[in-house]
Parts: sequence; structure tokens; C-alpha cells
Amino acid sequence: MAGGGPSSFKRPESVLVVIFTTPGEVLLLRRADHVEFWQSVTGSLEWCEEDRLATACRELFEETGIVAETGWRDWEVSHRYEIFPQWRHRYRPGTLHNTEHVFSLELPGRVPVALRPAEHVAYEWLAWPAAVARVTSASNRWALEALGRERGFLPS
Repeated sequence: MAGGGPSSFKRPESVLVVIFTTPGEVLLLRRADHVEFWQSVTGSLEWCEEDRLATACRELFEETGIVAETGWRDWEVSHRYEIFPQWRHRYRPGTLHNTEHVFSLELPGRVPVALRPAEHVAYEWLAWPAAVARVTSASNRWALEALGRERGFLPS
């Protein structure tokens, strides 16, 4: 049991990675276990992990097959949110909240995506407004809106 948590339960701390292209397209993934749920790359830190960027890189590769050494930004922003009831069984009993750390990855253009079918069943590269409209989670929408305004892909 590393980091104070049993390995059979997920750690209630995760990363959110907004992946976008320099021309202004956003990569979104559709979850396999909740097909109406579209999102950016997300994933929990393992109990033994302390380097959040390493977690973001690991999750990026696991969920999309993408490897990127440059283009990363740690926003140094975290959100605490209530875990959806359908996913609480993955956490230690009584765990209701998760802390999510925000990252982004800028790519020069679209790259091939290799989904892990157990996690995601589809992906799309979307224009910024369409991506904001499609994402399900409030923290993901916030990140897309903030970055989209900053980069000029959305009105201020």
C-alpha cells in the first residue's frame, strides 16, 4: 500500500490533458462505459506517482497512443469535483471527491490516434466551439473555454 491507499482502489487525484493543434482543433474522446460522455484525456495518478506531468504523459499514451516530449503546459490549476455516482465504486468507500490537475498539449497539427477500446470508443478533432459544446464535465469545459479565449479560438 503506497501513498496511503490500497492499490485495488483508484487514487482520488487525477490529470486533465487538453490536446489541441496550433491551427485550433481539439481532440475529444468518447468513453466506452458512458457513450454520451465526451472528454479530453483524463486519468488518475497511481498511488506511487508524485510527478503529475509524468502521469499526464502516461495517460496521453495509454488513451491515444500519442507520445509528446514538447508542447506541454502545466497550468498549475486544480479543481475539486464530486465523483459521478456511477464511478464511485472505483474509489475507497466514502470517497466522494477528486482533485484534478489541468495540463494542455499543443501539437503542430493532427496526429494519428490509437484508442484503447476498453476506455474509449471514438475520437474527433473538433473546432474549438464544437469541442466546448460537446464535453460533458464542467472542469473540462472550463479548461477549453479558458484556453480557447487565451489562444483567440473563442471570443473573450
